[in-house]
Amino acid sequence: MTKRTGCLKYDNKIILAPMVRVGTLPMRLLALHYGADIVYTEELIDWKLIKSTRRTNEALGTIDYIDQSDGTVVFRTCSLEKDRVVVQLGTCDSQRALKVAKIIENDVAGIDINMGCPKEFSLKGGMGAALLTQRENAKAILSTLVKNLTIPVTCKIRVFENLEDTIQLVKDLASTGIAAIAVHGRTKAERPQHLNRNSTIAAIAKHLDIPVIANGGSREIDKYKDILKFREDCGASSVMVARTAEGNCSIFCKTGMKDLECVITEYLKLAIDYDNSPSNTKYCVQNMLKELQETPRGKKFLECQTLEQICSIWNLGEYCRMKQLEFQANGMLGRREVCPDMFGTPNKRMKIDYDEQPNIYKIKCAFIRVNFQTDPDLPKSKIIAHCGRNQLKAPSYRIINEHKLFRAVATLDGKCYSSTYWEKNKRFAEQGAALACCVALGLIDKQTLIDNGSILE
Repeated sequence: MTKRTGCLKYDNKIILAPMVRVGTLPMRLLALHYGADIVYTEELIDWKLIKSTRRTNEALGTIDYIDQSDGTVVFRTCSLEKDRVVVQLGTCDSQRALKVAKIIENDVAGIDINMGCPKEFSLKGGMGAALLTQRENAKAILSTLVKNLTIPVTCKIRVFENLEDTIQLVKDLASTGIAAIAVHGRTKAERPQHLNRNSTIAAIAKHLDIPVIANGGSREIDKYKDILKFREDCGASSVMVARTAEGNCSIFCKTGMKDLECVITEYLKLAIDYDNSPSNTKYCVQNMLKELQETPRGKKFLECQTLEQICSIWNLGEYCRMKQLEFQANGMLGRREVCPDMFGTPNKRMKIDYDEQPNIYKIKCAFIRVNFQTDPDLPKSKIIAHCGRNQLKAPSYRIINEHKLFRAVATLDGKCYSSTYWEKNKRFAEQGAALACCVALGLIDKQTLIDNGSILE
Protein backbone atom coordinates (compact mmCIF):
# COMPACT_ATOMS: atom_id res chain seq x y z
CA MET A 1 0.00 0.00 0.00
CA THR A 2 1.23 3.51 -0.83
CA LYS A 3 2.59 5.23 2.24
CA ARG A 4 1.22 8.54 3.46
CA THR A 5 2.94 11.61 2.01
CA GLY A 6 5.60 12.94 4.38
CA CYS A 7 5.53 9.79 6.49
CA LEU A 8 7.72 9.43 9.55
CA LYS A 9 11.43 8.71 9.07
CA TYR A 10 13.47 6.90 11.72
CA ASP A 11 17.05 7.76 10.83
CA ASN A 12 19.07 10.21 12.97
CA LYS A 13 16.38 10.48 15.64
CA ILE A 14 16.32 10.73 19.44
CA ILE A 15 13.24 8.90 20.69
CA LEU A 16 11.18 8.51 23.86
CA ALA A 17 10.93 4.75 24.41
CA PRO A 18 7.67 2.92 25.06
CA MET A 19 7.26 2.62 28.85
CA VAL A 20 4.33 1.12 30.71
CA ARG A 21 2.27 3.82 32.50
CA VAL A 22 4.85 6.48 31.59
CA GLY A 23 4.26 7.02 27.88
CA THR A 24 0.89 8.75 28.23
CA LEU A 25 0.07 12.06 26.53
CA PRO A 26 1.54 14.55 29.08
CA MET A 27 4.93 12.78 29.14
CA ARG A 28 5.01 12.42 25.37
CA LEU A 29 4.27 16.12 24.86
CA LEU A 30 6.88 17.07 27.46
CA ALA A 31 9.48 14.93 25.70
CA LEU A 32 8.69 16.63 22.39
CA HIS A 33 8.88 20.02 24.08
CA TYR A 34 12.34 19.20 25.40
CA GLY A 35 13.63 18.00 22.04
CA ALA A 36 12.67 14.38 21.37
CA ASP A 37 12.12 13.73 17.66
CA ILE A 38 9.68 10.82 18.06
CA VAL A 39 7.62 9.59 21.02
CA TYR A 40 6.27 6.09 21.55
CA THR A 41 3.18 5.29 23.58
CA GLU A 42 3.19 2.73 26.33
CA GLU A 43 2.34 -0.73 25.02
CA LEU A 44 -1.36 -0.88 24.17
CA ILE A 45 -2.88 -4.36 24.00
CA ASP A 46 -4.77 -4.98 20.77
CA TRP A 47 -8.05 -6.20 22.28
CA LYS A 48 -8.28 -3.17 24.58
CA LEU A 49 -8.22 -0.85 21.58
CA ILE A 50 -10.66 -3.03 19.66
CA LYS A 51 -13.15 -2.78 22.53
CA SER A 52 -12.70 0.97 22.88
CA THR A 53 -14.71 3.78 21.33
CA ARG A 54 -13.07 6.67 19.45
CA ARG A 55 -14.26 10.12 20.50
CA THR A 56 -13.31 13.65 19.60
CA ASN A 57 -12.85 15.53 22.86
CA GLU A 58 -13.52 19.14 21.88
CA ALA A 59 -12.94 20.47 25.39
CA LEU A 60 -9.36 19.17 25.42
CA GLY A 61 -8.67 19.24 21.69
CA THR A 62 -7.84 15.52 21.75
CA ILE A 63 -8.84 12.23 20.18
CA ASP A 64 -9.75 9.73 22.88
CA TYR A 65 -10.10 5.96 22.74
CA ILE A 66 -12.30 5.06 25.69
CA ASP A 67 -12.96 1.73 27.39
CA GLN A 68 -16.72 1.20 27.03
CA SER A 69 -17.01 -0.77 30.26
CA ASP A 70 -15.80 1.90 32.70
CA GLY A 71 -14.97 5.08 30.76
CA THR A 72 -11.20 4.71 31.21
CA VAL A 73 -9.09 6.46 28.58
CA VAL A 74 -7.12 3.72 26.81
CA PHE A 75 -5.30 6.14 24.48
CA ARG A 76 -5.41 9.92 24.17
CA THR A 77 -3.60 11.92 21.50
CA CYS A 78 -3.66 15.41 19.99
CA SER A 79 -2.53 17.36 16.94
CA LEU A 80 0.72 18.49 18.63
CA GLU A 81 2.11 14.97 18.33
CA LYS A 82 0.20 13.54 15.38
CA ASP A 83 3.16 13.42 12.99
CA ARG A 84 5.60 12.16 15.66
CA VAL A 85 3.72 9.67 17.84
CA VAL A 86 4.13 5.92 17.38
CA VAL A 87 1.68 3.51 18.99
CA GLN A 88 3.30 0.35 20.30
CA LEU A 89 0.94 -2.61 20.02
CA GLY A 90 0.96 -5.76 22.09
CA THR A 91 -0.38 -8.50 19.84
CA CYS A 92 0.06 -12.12 18.81
CA ASP A 93 -2.36 -12.16 15.88
CA SER A 94 -1.85 -10.55 12.48
CA GLN A 95 -5.52 -9.97 11.68
CA ARG A 96 -6.30 -8.53 15.10
CA ALA A 97 -3.24 -6.30 14.82
CA LEU A 98 -4.43 -5.08 11.43
CA LYS A 99 -7.93 -4.41 12.71
CA VAL A 100 -6.53 -2.23 15.50
CA ALA A 101 -4.03 -0.51 13.24
CA LYS A 102 -6.73 0.47 10.74
CA ILE A 103 -8.78 1.97 13.59
CA ILE A 104 -5.96 4.28 14.74
CA GLU A 105 -4.10 4.71 11.44
CA ASN A 106 -5.27 8.26 10.77
CA ASP A 107 -4.52 9.47 14.30
CA VAL A 108 -0.86 8.45 14.60
CA ALA A 109 2.43 8.58 12.69
CA GLY A 110 3.47 4.94 13.01
CA ILE A 111 2.78 1.50 14.45
CA ASP A 112 5.34 -0.53 16.40
CA ILE A 113 4.97 -4.19 17.38
CA ASN A 114 6.30 -5.11 20.80
CA MET A 115 8.59 -8.12 20.45
CA GLY A 116 10.78 -7.42 23.45
CA CYS A 117 8.67 -7.31 26.61
CA PRO A 118 9.84 -10.12 28.93
CA LYS A 119 6.96 -9.82 31.41
CA GLU A 120 4.91 -12.93 32.17
CA PHE A 121 1.65 -11.33 31.03
CA SER A 122 3.05 -10.78 27.54
CA LEU A 123 4.79 -14.12 27.28
CA LYS A 124 1.73 -16.14 28.32
CA GLY A 125 -0.35 -14.28 25.75
CA GLY A 126 2.15 -15.03 22.99
CA MET A 127 3.09 -11.36 22.78
CA GLY A 128 6.27 -9.39 23.44
CA ALA A 129 9.45 -11.46 23.65
CA ALA A 130 7.44 -14.63 22.96
CA LEU A 131 7.40 -13.57 19.30
CA LEU A 132 11.21 -13.81 19.15
CA THR A 133 10.86 -17.59 19.05
CA GLN A 134 7.72 -17.57 16.90
CA ARG A 135 9.45 -16.33 13.77
CA GLU A 136 6.73 -17.05 11.23
CA ASN A 137 4.00 -15.46 13.33
CA ALA A 138 6.18 -12.39 13.95
CA LYS A 139 6.82 -12.04 10.22
CA ALA A 140 3.12 -12.53 9.43
CA ILE A 141 2.12 -9.73 11.80
CA LEU A 142 4.67 -7.31 10.35
CA SER A 143 4.08 -8.14 6.69
CA THR A 144 0.29 -7.90 7.11
CA LEU A 145 0.62 -4.43 8.56
CA VAL A 146 3.22 -3.25 6.04
CA LYS A 147 1.04 -4.34 3.11
CA ASN A 148 -2.16 -2.75 4.41
CA LEU A 149 -1.18 0.50 6.17
CA THR A 150 -0.31 3.95 4.86
CA ILE A 151 1.95 4.65 7.86
CA PRO A 152 5.32 3.04 8.65
CA VAL A 153 5.54 -0.17 10.67
CA THR A 154 8.41 -1.05 13.01
CA CYS A 155 9.16 -3.54 15.75
CA LYS A 156 11.16 -3.51 18.98
CA ILE A 157 13.10 -6.61 19.96
CA ARG A 158 15.58 -8.03 22.45
CA VAL A 159 18.69 -9.96 21.43
CA PHE A 160 19.65 -13.61 21.77
CA GLU A 161 22.73 -14.88 23.58
CA ASN A 162 24.08 -16.05 20.25
CA LEU A 163 25.00 -13.30 17.81
CA GLU A 164 24.35 -15.37 14.69
CA ASP A 165 20.83 -16.20 15.88
CA THR A 166 20.20 -12.49 16.50
CA ILE A 167 21.47 -11.51 13.04
CA GLN A 168 19.26 -14.10 11.37
CA LEU A 169 16.27 -12.87 13.38
CA VAL A 170 16.66 -9.22 12.38
CA LYS A 171 17.24 -10.15 8.73
CA ASP A 172 14.00 -12.14 8.71
CA LEU A 173 12.06 -9.31 10.36
CA ALA A 174 13.56 -6.67 8.05
CA SER A 175 12.52 -8.76 5.02
CA THR A 176 8.86 -7.95 5.79
CA GLY A 177 9.38 -4.33 4.68
CA ILE A 178 9.39 -2.63 8.09
CA ALA A 179 10.68 0.94 8.20
CA ALA A 180 13.06 0.47 11.15
CA ILE A 181 13.89 -1.88 14.01
CA ALA A 182 14.52 -0.92 17.64
CA VAL A 183 16.94 -3.19 19.50
CA HIS A 184 17.17 -3.49 23.27
CA GLY A 185 20.66 -4.87 23.82
CA ARG A 186 19.71 -7.41 26.48
CA THR A 187 18.26 -10.90 26.31
CA LYS A 188 14.80 -11.86 27.48
CA ALA A 189 16.28 -13.05 30.79
CA GLU A 190 18.49 -10.01 31.43
CA ARG A 191 17.48 -6.97 33.46
CA PRO A 192 18.71 -3.35 33.80
CA GLN A 193 21.59 -4.35 36.11
CA HIS A 194 23.11 -6.38 33.26
CA LEU A 195 25.36 -4.63 30.76
CA ASN A 196 23.75 -3.65 27.47
CA ARG A 197 25.18 -5.54 24.51
CA ASN A 198 26.19 -2.51 22.47
CA SER A 199 28.47 -4.59 20.23
CA THR A 200 25.52 -6.79 19.26
CA ILE A 201 23.52 -3.71 18.22
CA ALA A 202 26.55 -2.53 16.20
CA ALA A 203 26.71 -5.89 14.40
CA ILE A 204 22.99 -5.68 13.62
CA ALA A 205 23.40 -2.18 12.18
CA LYS A 206 26.13 -3.45 9.82
CA HIS A 207 23.88 -6.19 8.45
CA LEU A 208 20.71 -4.13 7.84
CA ASP A 209 19.91 -1.36 5.38
CA ILE A 210 17.03 0.05 7.46
CA PRO A 211 17.47 2.35 10.48
CA VAL A 212 18.48 0.55 13.66
CA ILE A 213 17.34 2.24 16.86
CA ALA A 214 19.62 1.50 19.82
CA ASN A 215 17.93 0.97 23.19
CA GLY A 216 18.96 -0.17 26.66
CA GLY A 217 21.67 2.39 27.39
CA SER A 218 20.14 4.34 30.27
CA ARG A 219 22.93 3.16 32.61
CA GLU A 220 25.32 5.02 30.30
CA ILE A 221 23.20 8.14 29.81
CA ASP A 222 23.33 11.03 32.29
CA LYS A 223 23.30 13.97 29.86
CA TYR A 224 22.43 14.72 26.26
CA LYS A 225 25.97 14.12 24.96
CA ASP A 226 25.81 10.60 26.39
CA ILE A 227 22.90 9.85 24.03
CA LEU A 228 25.11 10.71 21.07
CA LYS A 229 27.99 8.64 22.45
CA PHE A 230 25.66 5.66 22.98
CA ARG A 231 24.51 5.96 19.37
CA GLU A 232 28.12 6.03 18.19
CA ASP A 233 29.10 3.04 20.35
CA CYS A 234 26.19 1.06 18.91
CA GLY A 235 26.78 2.17 15.31
CA ALA A 236 23.03 2.85 15.18
CA SER A 237 20.97 5.31 13.19
CA SER A 238 18.96 6.48 16.19
CA VAL A 239 18.61 6.12 19.96
CA MET A 240 15.61 5.30 22.10
CA VAL A 241 15.81 6.53 25.72
CA ALA A 242 13.74 4.94 28.51
CA ARG A 243 14.68 5.00 32.21
CA THR A 244 16.73 8.19 32.11
CA ALA A 245 13.83 10.01 30.45
CA GLU A 246 11.43 8.49 32.97
CA GLY A 247 13.44 10.13 35.77
CA ASN A 248 14.00 13.47 34.04
CA CYS A 249 12.46 14.03 30.63
CA SER A 250 14.70 17.04 29.97
CA ILE A 251 17.46 14.57 29.02
CA PHE A 252 16.31 15.42 25.47
CA CYS A 253 17.42 19.08 25.87
CA LYS A 254 20.53 19.79 23.80
CA THR A 255 21.34 22.74 26.06
CA GLY A 256 21.39 20.65 29.23
CA MET A 257 18.99 19.09 31.69
CA LYS A 258 16.47 21.20 33.60
CA ASP A 259 16.04 21.35 37.36
CA LEU A 260 13.75 18.54 38.52
CA GLU A 261 11.32 20.99 40.14
CA CYS A 262 10.89 22.72 36.79
CA VAL A 263 10.37 19.39 35.00
CA ILE A 264 7.74 18.21 37.47
CA THR A 265 5.91 21.54 37.30
CA GLU A 266 5.86 21.49 33.50
CA TYR A 267 4.70 17.88 33.51
CA LEU A 268 1.86 18.64 35.95
CA LYS A 269 0.77 21.62 33.86
CA LEU A 270 0.36 19.26 30.89
CA ALA A 271 -1.38 16.67 33.08
CA ILE A 272 -3.91 19.37 34.03
CA ASP A 273 -4.35 20.69 30.50
CA TYR A 274 -5.04 17.21 29.17
CA ASP A 275 -7.01 15.92 32.16
CA ASN A 276 -4.61 13.06 32.84
CA SER A 277 -5.75 10.46 35.34
CA PRO A 278 -4.60 11.13 38.93
CA SER A 279 -3.19 7.62 39.38
CA ASN A 280 -1.12 7.83 36.20
CA THR A 281 0.07 11.35 37.04
CA LYS A 282 1.10 10.21 40.51
CA TYR A 283 2.99 7.22 39.13
CA CYS A 284 4.98 9.41 36.73
CA VAL A 285 5.88 11.95 39.42
CA GLN A 286 6.93 9.13 41.75
CA ASN A 287 9.39 7.95 39.13
CA MET A 288 10.81 11.46 38.95
CA LEU A 289 11.05 11.97 42.71
CA LYS A 290 12.61 8.57 43.48
CA GLU A 291 14.26 8.85 46.94
CA LEU A 292 12.77 12.35 47.40
CA GLN A 293 9.50 10.56 48.19
CA GLU A 294 10.95 10.06 51.68
CA THR A 295 11.15 13.80 52.37
CA PRO A 296 8.30 15.52 54.27
CA ARG A 297 6.93 16.96 51.02
CA GLY A 298 7.37 13.61 49.29
CA LYS A 299 5.37 11.84 51.99
CA LYS A 300 2.65 14.46 51.72
CA PHE A 301 2.59 13.88 47.96
CA LEU A 302 2.21 10.12 48.46
CA GLU A 303 -0.98 10.72 50.44
CA CYS A 304 -2.60 12.54 47.49
CA GLN A 305 -5.40 10.88 45.57
CA THR A 306 -6.86 13.54 43.25
CA LEU A 307 -5.11 15.52 40.54
CA GLU A 308 -5.85 18.75 42.39
CA GLN A 309 -4.26 17.41 45.58
CA ILE A 310 -1.13 16.37 43.68
CA CYS A 311 -0.89 19.69 41.88
CA SER A 312 -1.33 21.65 45.10
CA ILE A 313 2.04 20.32 46.29
CA TRP A 314 3.62 22.25 43.40
CA ASN A 315 1.36 25.32 43.78
CA LEU A 316 -0.86 24.38 40.85
CA GLY A 317 -3.97 23.44 42.83
CA GLU A 318 -5.97 26.56 41.93
CA TYR A 319 -5.02 26.24 38.27
CA CYS A 320 -6.14 22.60 38.31
CA ARG A 321 -9.52 23.47 39.87
CA MET A 322 -10.02 26.32 37.37
CA LYS A 323 -9.29 24.06 34.37
CA GLN A 324 -11.54 21.26 35.65
CA LEU A 325 -14.43 23.68 36.04
CA GLU A 326 -13.69 25.03 32.56
CA PHE A 327 -13.71 21.52 31.09
CA GLN A 328 -16.97 20.75 32.88
CA ALA A 329 -18.58 23.95 31.56
CA ASN A 330 -17.45 23.02 28.04
CA GLY A 331 -19.25 19.70 28.28
CA MET A 332 -16.24 17.43 28.61
CA LEU A 333 -17.02 13.82 29.45
CA GLY A 334 -14.35 13.28 32.09
CA ARG A 335 -14.15 10.74 34.90
CA ARG A 336 -16.90 12.52 36.85
CA GLU A 337 -19.27 12.19 33.91
CA VAL A 338 -18.66 8.48 33.31
CA CYS A 339 -21.87 6.46 33.36
CA PRO A 340 -22.98 3.06 31.96
CA ASP A 341 -25.13 4.51 29.18
CA MET A 342 -22.32 6.62 27.66
CA PHE A 343 -21.86 4.03 24.93
CA GLY A 344 -25.14 2.21 24.62
CA THR A 345 -28.66 1.59 25.85
CA PRO A 346 -28.98 1.90 29.64
CA ASN A 347 -30.56 -0.76 31.79
CA LYS A 348 -34.23 0.29 31.68
CA ARG A 349 -35.08 -1.36 34.98
CA MET A 350 -32.22 0.49 36.65
CA LYS A 351 -33.39 3.73 35.03
CA ILE A 352 -36.87 3.41 36.55
CA ASP A 353 -35.60 2.06 39.84
CA TYR A 354 -33.01 4.77 40.41
CA ASP A 355 -33.00 7.79 38.11
CA GLU A 356 -36.77 8.31 38.17
CA GLN A 357 -37.32 7.53 41.84
CA PRO A 358 -38.09 10.89 43.50
CA ASN A 359 -37.60 9.92 47.15
CA ILE A 360 -33.83 9.34 46.94
CA TYR A 361 -31.71 12.22 48.19
CA LYS A 362 -28.95 12.52 45.55
CA ILE A 363 -25.78 14.54 45.22
CA LYS A 364 -22.81 14.00 42.94
CA CYS A 365 -19.87 13.37 45.22
CA ALA A 366 -16.83 11.15 44.73
CA PHE A 367 -15.53 9.17 47.68
CA ILE A 368 -11.85 10.12 48.02
CA ARG A 369 -10.26 7.85 50.60
CA VAL A 370 -7.35 10.13 51.48
CA ASN A 371 -9.80 12.79 52.73
CA PHE A 372 -10.66 10.54 55.67
CA GLN A 373 -7.58 10.01 57.80
CA THR A 374 -8.97 7.43 60.25
CA ASP A 375 -11.70 4.79 60.12
CA PRO A 376 -14.02 6.78 62.48
CA ASP A 377 -13.86 9.63 59.94
CA LEU A 378 -15.29 7.49 57.15
CA PRO A 379 -18.84 8.34 56.04
CA LYS A 380 -20.20 4.88 56.93
CA SER A 381 -18.60 5.12 60.37
CA LYS A 382 -20.11 8.55 60.96
CA ILE A 383 -23.56 7.21 60.14
CA ILE A 384 -23.13 4.23 62.48
CA ALA A 385 -22.13 6.63 65.25
CA HIS A 386 -25.16 8.81 64.40
CA CYS A 387 -27.43 5.75 64.63
CA GLY A 388 -25.96 4.86 68.02
CA ARG A 389 -26.57 8.34 69.40
CA ASN A 390 -30.13 8.42 68.11
CA GLN A 391 -31.09 4.80 68.75
CA LEU A 392 -31.67 4.11 65.05
CA LYS A 393 -31.26 0.87 63.18
CA ALA A 394 -28.04 0.74 61.13
CA PRO A 395 -28.51 1.65 57.46
CA SER A 396 -28.71 -0.91 54.66
CA TYR A 397 -26.95 -0.55 51.33
CA ARG A 398 -28.17 -1.68 47.92
CA ILE A 399 -25.58 -1.93 45.14
CA ILE A 400 -26.34 -0.97 41.53
CA ASN A 401 -23.80 -2.54 39.16
CA GLU A 402 -23.53 -1.78 35.46
CA HIS A 403 -20.50 -3.12 33.56
CA LYS A 404 -17.50 -2.17 35.75
CA LEU A 405 -19.26 0.73 37.47
CA PHE A 406 -21.05 0.89 40.81
CA ARG A 407 -23.52 3.05 42.68
CA ALA A 408 -25.19 2.41 46.01
CA VAL A 409 -28.38 3.50 47.74
CA ALA A 410 -28.26 3.83 51.51
CA THR A 411 -31.53 3.42 53.38
CA LEU A 412 -31.71 4.92 56.88
CA ASP A 413 -34.82 5.40 58.97
CA GLY A 414 -37.06 4.92 55.93
CA LYS A 415 -35.21 7.46 53.75
CA CYS A 416 -32.85 6.80 50.84
CA TYR A 417 -29.57 8.52 49.95
CA SER A 418 -27.17 8.13 47.04
CA SER A 419 -24.26 9.70 45.19
CA THR A 420 -24.82 9.93 41.44
CA TYR A 421 -21.07 9.50 40.87
CA TRP A 422 -20.24 6.07 39.44
CA GLU A 423 -17.45 4.43 41.45
CA LYS A 424 -15.21 1.58 40.29
CA ASN A 425 -15.86 -0.75 43.23
CA LYS A 426 -18.63 -1.65 45.66
CA ARG A 427 -16.86 -0.39 48.78
CA PHE A 428 -16.41 3.11 47.40
CA ALA A 429 -19.99 3.13 46.08
CA GLU A 430 -21.30 2.42 49.59
CA GLN A 431 -19.08 5.14 51.05
CA GLY A 432 -20.37 7.52 48.36
CA ALA A 433 -23.97 6.80 49.34
CA ALA A 434 -23.02 7.26 52.99
CA LEU A 435 -21.38 10.56 52.08
CA ALA A 436 -24.64 11.78 50.54
CA CYS A 437 -26.43 10.69 53.70
CA CYS A 438 -23.92 12.57 55.88
CA VAL A 439 -24.49 15.76 53.91
CA ALA A 440 -28.27 15.43 54.17
CA LEU A 441 -28.05 14.84 57.93
CA GLY A 442 -25.57 17.68 58.48
CA LEU A 443 -22.80 15.32 59.61
CA ILE A 444 -20.51 16.63 56.87
CA ASP A 445 -20.67 20.13 55.43
CA LYS A 446 -21.14 20.27 51.65
CA GLN A 447 -18.56 23.06 51.40
CA THR A 448 -15.99 20.73 52.91
CA LEU A 449 -16.59 18.30 50.05
CA ILE A 450 -16.19 21.12 47.54
CA ASP A 451 -12.95 22.18 49.18
CA ASN A 452 -11.47 18.68 49.23
CA GLY A 453 -12.46 17.83 45.67
CA SER A 454 -15.28 15.35 46.28
CA ILE A 455 -17.70 17.80 44.65
CA LEU A 456 -16.69 19.94 41.70
CA GLU A 457 -18.52 23.27 41.74
